[in-house]
Amino acid sequence: AGAHAGTFADAAAFGEVVVNAVGGRVALAALAAAGAENLGGKVLVDVSNPLAFEEGELRLSPVESDSVGEQIQRAFPHARVVKTLNTVNCRVMVEPARVPGGHHVFVCGDDPGAKEQVTALLGEFGWPADRVLDLGGIRAARAVEMWLPLWVGLLQKFGHAEFNLEVRRAR
Repeated sequence: AGAHAGTFADAAAFGEVVVNAVGGRVALAALAAAGAENLGGKVLVDVSNPLAFEEGELRLSPVESDSVGEQIQRAFPHARVVKTLNTVNCRVMVEPARVPGGHHVFVCGDDPGAKEQVTALLGEFGWPADRVLDLGGIRAARAVEMWLPLWVGLLQKFGHAEFNLEVRRAR
């Protein structure tokens, strides 16, 4: 009740927080359709990955020297881009308890206030604050986007997508 269909621009103008959940290779076009004027000053949560299958092979583009997250921040400098949730399946994104035990989700972005706001949003999904690892600025999106080939390999091994990483460190 109360929901309705609209354009990317309608959704971006309406939303307090904008979520980019399209494929990474079309993210800039989708956000251009949303309109820079509708994104300025807003937290933009980027869950996309630059993933494609070409000639039967998994490909990432960009990879290593750039990221979709960085491209979005450059293209929309007044948006407050936070990369997160791109390392887990959509079900785990919003219900982390589907994976037993403690595991982590990552955030990165250049705006500390935006990362705090996104961390609070993740908490509403069930991610405890101590399970949200801040990797720093938006440049760290390169690393979390490059996790995808390993994620796909694990998906193939396990036969399902309900898994995640737990990062442990020596004290």
